[in-house]
Amino acid sequence: MIIRFKKYLKNLYIFFVFLSLTLFFFSTDKTDAKSFSVDNIEISKPFEINFDKNKVIDKGFKKAFSELIFTITVSSDHKVIKNTKLNEIKGMIESFSIKEEKFIDEVYYVNLGVSFNKKKIFKYLENKNIFPSIPQRKKFLFIPIIIDEDKENLLVFSENELSNEWNKSNKSHHLIDYVLPAEDLEDFNLIKKNYDLIEQYDFKEIINKYNLNDSIISLIFRNKKNIRILSRITVNDNVVLKNLSFSDIDFDNLEKRNELIDNLKIIYEDYWKNFNKINTSIKLPIYIKVKGDNNLKVSNFEKTLSNINLIYDYFILKFDKNFIFYQIIFNGTPNNFLKFMKKNNFNLNTQNKIWVLK
Repeated sequence: MIIRFKKYLKNLYIFFVFLSLTLFFFSTDKTDAKSFSVDNIEISKPFEINFDKNKVIDKGFKKAFSELIFTITVSSDHKVIKNTKLNEIKGMIESFSIKEEKFIDEVYYVNLGVSFNKKKIFKYLENKNIFPSIPQRKKFLFIPIIIDEDKENLLVFSENELSNEWNKSNKSHHLIDYVLPAEDLEDFNLIKKNYDLIEQYDFKEIINKYNLNDSIISLIFRNKKNIRILSRITVNDNVVLKNLSFSDIDFDNLEKRNELIDNLKIIYEDYWKNFNKINTSIKLPIYIKVKGDNNLKVSNFEKTLSNINLIYDYFILKFDKNFIFYQIIFNGTPNNFLKFMKKNNFNLNTQNKIWVLK
């Protein structure tokens, strides 16, 4: 009798899949660049007599919010999510959608996509004195080199445990994609040749083979007492050196090695996020007028505005028979805005207070 009742409830939930969710708000797949979209949020819960689907969805909202915060803030700011109430999170959600749901062995599985209002997220973080980062994925050439100081030996490529295990622990909120170098005897000999000056060596001969502008060279100096790691991070020809020390790391212990990999990835992710930080306290108003007789140009202009992450908001102030007048709130300097627009093939006449789109 109980089994039959559970089957009845299961069928009822499937039949009213969207109806129950609309009690909170309407779900839709439609999102735009004014939103942060978090996809593939997977939640499961045993299907029991007191099963409540809305509680499962609420759990998904919390997980999606956590995923977003981990993606757009540095690690030292992640504690902000701990005390965020569910009602606060719901207030920042613009829309959500159920990508998939199923019952397997009396367990309910759901895959959610959640869209957060970018302006509300920025306001929330600003109130916490946190500046977010543009969530921009980036490929880095990553060359880890273990230098055994006791044996005066170099370990690279497949001989290097870190190199073999580096890409096995990627997380969905990570923004850096690591490209590891191919096994190359010529490269190995080149590195070995520069052993005595390894900290000053720029690795350009190797980096240039991969057609990547950005790279991380990680020199892991290892001895019986501790590990020192010198990281040479290059982004857009800007080079930063980070010197770190770790103790009590047994390289023969897989768990300890993975712990080291996780720590290094957090450091590199934080550097990339700091590089892309948005100062949301800067809200520069920019006024632009666009000729209204070219619908395609107007449409492309608005699409470009929606796709620029540093644009906090934009709206139409007014229009007349000749022009549409826009106000744009920009989280940056006028020069940065003009640079973004030029990159998207839009040139502006800036001689007057109201700029004119050429």
